[in-house]
Parts: sequence; structure tokens; C-alpha cells
Amino acid sequence: MKIAITRLENKAAGDRALCASYGHDCYTVSPLRADLRMERVAAFVEAVDRGEFDCLFFSSALPAAIVAPKLKRWPRVIAIGPKTAEVLRESGIEAEVLPAFYSRDFVPYLGDWLRGRTVGIPRADVPNPGLLGGITAAGGRVREERVYALVPTGAELALDAADAVLFTSAMSYREARWQPREGLLLVAIGDITADAMRAGGHSPAIVGDGSLAGTLEALNHYLEARGR
Repeated sequence: MKIAITRLENKAAGDRALCASYGHDCYTVSPLRADLRMERVAAFVEAVDRGEFDCLFFSSALPAAIVAPKLKRWPRVIAIGPKTAEVLRESGIEAEVLPAFYSRDFVPYLGDWLRGRTVGIPRADVPNPGLLGGITAAGGRVREERVYALVPTGAELALDAADAVLFTSAMSYREARWQPREGLLLVAIGDITADAMRAGGHSPAIVGDGSLAGTLEALNHYLEARGR
């Protein structure tokens, strides 16, 4: 099966090899692009160097790739998944990995440790009030640094060659320009993306666990159940 995967341009490293390991081919379609805010990156790195944080939380691979190479020191570091942890490791930073692929798992993972501590989160310019409210409710303090913006490309997704389209975030679905068609399998990487797709009138046939590998596994179970 040929799968179109929504990714930022040049941020799909490893996707094709992973898809091939599950018996599929894939290519990237980009409804969004990242505009980096290097002055905010510098401000965040300086705050880390001054020891202002007890913990850093990297909720995706891109902020890890932007920030980690510039760090000279760091406190406890949490990554949202193994891919983000791998990016951090390339800069010599060993991170703890959340047991699931959602930022909502950050507060339960740290629990009482958060009380009285300050968390730094470099991230996209996309609100996440649930995460911030959860940290505060647990007695912690949080500083978000929005180190890049996600901007719609305005380009229509090239899906003519695809058997399936896999949306990797709610925003990539909401901002995508695309044409549904009969026979095009709709796939969501996780339940948050799936909820956005349902709200937009495009219910996914497959919902993953928040990771690409887990989504491909779910896709294969779906296909096996249908004798394909």
C-alpha cells in the first residue's frame, strides 16, 4: 500500500524505511511548514544555561533538533517518544521517554515530583492549555517558549498516487487542502487527530497509538481483517 504521510518538509527521516518494514511504501505531503524563531531559541537556551528549569519537556522531534545542539548543560529531560529521544541523544542528552505518545501523559508520569519545580517546554506556537494547566494543578511552574510557528503551505496534497493518507496531527488535518475520493483510506496517527477528523466530517478507518510504528501496525491488522 502506498501511504501519503503529512510531515513538515525535510522532517520525514526514517519514514520510508519504517513503512517498508511493515510492507508498505510512503511519501511526504506537507500541509504545514515551520518558521523558526531563533531569537526565542536563544532566549530559551540562555534560561537553561542559567539553571532556571528543573526539567525540560520535548513534545516533538523538531524542537529537540532545534534546541538540543545549543545546550551546554541541562536538567532532567523528558521526551514524548523514542524518535524525539533519539534526536536528543545525537546531542549527548539522555532523556526519559513517556510511556505513551501524548503530552497529556507528562503530568501523570512525573506525579508528585512536579510540586515546586519549574518545567521548560520549547514547542510550536500551538496552544496546549491542558498540559500547562495540568503542570500548574500538580504544583509545578511552567515556561513555554514557542520556538517555531506552524504555517499552512496552502498547497493541495498530492494524493493521486496514494492508497491511504495518514494525518500525523490534528492541525495537519485541519489545515490540509485535499480531495477525498472513493477508495482512499483515511488514517489518524492517534485519538486526538482522529477526533479532529471526525469533527471535520472525515472519520478515519484506522487510528494509531500516537506513533507511526503503532499506526502502521494498526493498519496491517485492519488489512488482515479484510483479507487484503
